[in-house]
Amino acid sequence: MLTINDLVYRLGGRLLFDHAGIFLPGRCRAGFVGRNGAGKTTLFRLISGEIAPESGTISLPSRTRLGRVEQEAPGGPTALIDFVLAADLERAELIARAEAAHDPHDIADIQTRLADIDAHSAPARAAAILHGLGFDAAAQLRPLSEFSGGWRMRVALAAVLFSQPDLLLLDEPTNYLDLEGTLWLVDYLSRYPASAIVISHDRDLLDAVASHILHLERGRLTIYKGDYSSFEKQRREAQLLAAKGAKKQEEQRKHLQAFVDRFRAKATKARQAQSRLKLLAKMEPVAAIVDDAILPIHLPSPEKPLSPPIIALEKASVGYGDRVVLSRLSLSIANDDRIGLLGANGNGKSTFAKLLAGRLPPCGGEMVRAPKLDVGFFAQHQIDELNESETPYAVLARLMPGAAEARIRARAAQTGFSGARADTPIASLSGGEKARLLLGVAAFNAPHLLILDEPTNHLDIDSRAALIEAINDYEGAVILVSHDRYLLEACADRLWQVDDGTVRAFDGDMDDYARLVLSKSRDDDSKQAPLAPAQDALKQEAPKRRDAGQTRRKLAAAEERVEKFTQLLARVDEALAAPDAFARNPQEAARLASQREELAVALAAAEEQWLELAAEAEA
Repeated sequence: MLTINDLVYRLGGRLLFDHAGIFLPGRCRAGFVGRNGAGKTTLFRLISGEIAPESGTISLPSRTRLGRVEQEAPGGPTALIDFVLAADLERAELIARAEAAHDPHDIADIQTRLADIDAHSAPARAAAILHGLGFDAAAQLRPLSEFSGGWRMRVALAAVLFSQPDLLLLDEPTNYLDLEGTLWLVDYLSRYPASAIVISHDRDLLDAVASHILHLERGRLTIYKGDYSSFEKQRREAQLLAAKGAKKQEEQRKHLQAFVDRFRAKATKARQAQSRLKLLAKMEPVAAIVDDAILPIHLPSPEKPLSPPIIALEKASVGYGDRVVLSRLSLSIANDDRIGLLGANGNGKSTFAKLLAGRLPPCGGEMVRAPKLDVGFFAQHQIDELNESETPYAVLARLMPGAAEARIRARAAQTGFSGARADTPIASLSGGEKARLLLGVAAFNAPHLLILDEPTNHLDIDSRAALIEAINDYEGAVILVSHDRYLLEACADRLWQVDDGTVRAFDGDMDDYARLVLSKSRDDDSKQAPLAPAQDALKQEAPKRRDAGQTRRKLAAAEERVEKFTQLLARVDEALAAPDAFARNPQEAARLASQREELAVALAAAEEQWLELAAEAEA
């Protein structure tokens, strides 16, 4: 599917690809891993032809269709379902040609191709993808402009998945998804019928989806067969072998050098000494495979634990003004709890987190907080709110008024910003460094309760492992909101589900929750009509959203298509009815018989569309 040969590329003077090469087999689902900033996104831009390499080649089979989510969120008045359907360019072009075609043979060819690409089931497939990514039937009919940037990025992802390219390139696709959307995407990608390369730091996704792991390190590409866990095992084994080889070679070098040093001056041993010197010169050093050091993440623990429970809720409710978001809250949190919050975006997880953090007061019921309770809060959106002209030193100095510079710099180093890095403008920091800074700020006062809302979005796999270690070392209580299943499984010992306007304990583990989410998604998909998803919603919304004149024009066009297909079918039947049709030209007769079958399907679909439009026009 993909061949990269001797690739060289620099970005701002930094060598990202140093004569890199790889061969990716067809129908391969490759997880693409490497440290942040190594050049993974740049390789996608090179593969798609957006930028050109300094030297080397990138080869794909001819007519390969590439699919990649654009970095800019789509917008405008287009309905979500229409935007996704338009992503299949061939289908859109064929439908436009069908509406304008008059020649029966052209119509037959167009309808045959539409049948080949399963165009008539496209609305149902598009609706199922949108539903899996969190859009119900009514939302699918709303315009893009009504949604936030994160939700519109989900629509862009849905459009790329719907187009089913030959090579799918996904760059951190779960960053805009909640856990439920991530579980659906993992299930979808594990069954993807073509080739895919997925940049991800989500171990669970890589283990469930990847048939190969593509690793980028120090400008070189290496392919490993298997999922991420298999890759880690293979890499550890390679590191051990390399270390053993380097040690063995070093011992051999010492032995040869000792002989040379001992006998170089002896006439009887001079030749042997010289031959050993030549052997030493020819010995290529065995390169040890060493991972770059990852800075640990430090979450200081509270000095004195509080008496449990640190928060108790009794029939409490919370919301905004007169709008109650969550009610019937009867829960308690102990001083060492590790609680994972489950539930789709929009169900109220962030509202509940703000209630626990004291940022929203309860609007009903009772909430008791332990005296002197200190809460640390990390939220993903805070990264976008950082003052980019400030430095990590300045951020921490503001939290340490009157402290000596040496103390502030020591705290900055503990947070991950030692030396000159503490004076780097935040605008120049990577997403992972910004996340580390905010984690340090959230835990600065060694809080009794730490609320982490999507803390992993900008962290690579090794940094996520460091975060897991830090959470498990931290001695206070933790509330976790994350789409990273691996993080939840590694840290949370209790699960609470935010759903149906309340929060309750979830009786099960993450496997049980994944099964629940996927079975619900499949049940909802099965309720969609085969050719027109969201049919009921469409009929309900029609009086508000559809112009009556436009509906009548569509109805007239549908009538014309029904008439054309009827006439064309009659002509094919007439040709097949000839007494010597099969004897005279059996191949042509067979082609006509196949065409008749396709035309019958197309006619049935056109008649069904006409009936729907007629009902809509009457309404």
